[in-house]
Amino acid sequence: MSDASSAAQTPSQYIEHHLTNLQTSFAGSQVNIDTVIMGWGLGIIVFGLLWLLALRVKSDGVPGKGQAFFELLYEFVDNQVKDMFTGNRRWIVAVAFTTFVWILIMNSMKFLPVDVVAVATHPFADAWKPVATADLNTTLAMSLSVILLVIIESIKVKGIGGYLHELTMTPFHGPNIVAKIILLPFNFVFQFIELASKPLSLALRLFGNMYAGEIIFVLISLFAAAGFGGVFFGGLLYAGWAIFHILVVPLQAFIFMMLAAVYIAMAHEAH
Repeated sequence: MSDASSAAQTPSQYIEHHLTNLQTSFAGSQVNIDTVIMGWGLGIIVFGLLWLLALRVKSDGVPGKGQAFFELLYEFVDNQVKDMFTGNRRWIVAVAFTTFVWILIMNSMKFLPVDVVAVATHPFADAWKPVATADLNTTLAMSLSVILLVIIESIKVKGIGGYLHELTMTPFHGPNIVAKIILLPFNFVFQFIELASKPLSLALRLFGNMYAGEIIFVLISLFAAAGFGGVFFGGLLYAGWAIFHILVVPLQAFIFMMLAAVYIAMAHEAH
């Protein structure tokens, strides 16, 4: 907190405060209001701007700087998907592009100083976490959405029968019907574990990196309590850690995007 009462806070209380979500009860469950507002709010703002930009796209002549930037970004994503999928990749590129841009803008909230956020949100909230991807609920929801698309695409390409055959008859193949029946539960468990591990790995990787970064930013902010020297030294560390995150923030968005595209592309493969 950055109000007058924050002076009486211990380091543990200070850290806990900045890592606590603003919550409310809804339908018997706890909802992180700050995560919902930051995630959906940033998505609406960014993709709203892209929509407005699309309305002004120039089909001839020299494109504007904004159009040129997002065309380069879209082309970059398209090239990544093209290297792994040779079919009609238009909708996969759309999913990958949306995922990359959305995660990138949510991750970028990490650059906001924690105490500046506290000052801005204190009039209406006792706690506020601005980085939606530092909440496991966000990363897990996005990961489960990707896996749902993988399942839908698998059924679309292979049919329900083909997808069920893949779940129950691979990777262990029986030479006869008796062997196939015996191996069926082992195949299903193996396939289920493989399917469940994908959203977990996607969610935990992004969440772990963003949450760990938040903790370090908060720890660095504690130097401000050590007087002028602490403010100066803490400012240098904060700037250095922020510069490092200029690489981490887009990298984590890129990794999530690439894995999501790979999983969707793999749905087209026959086992």
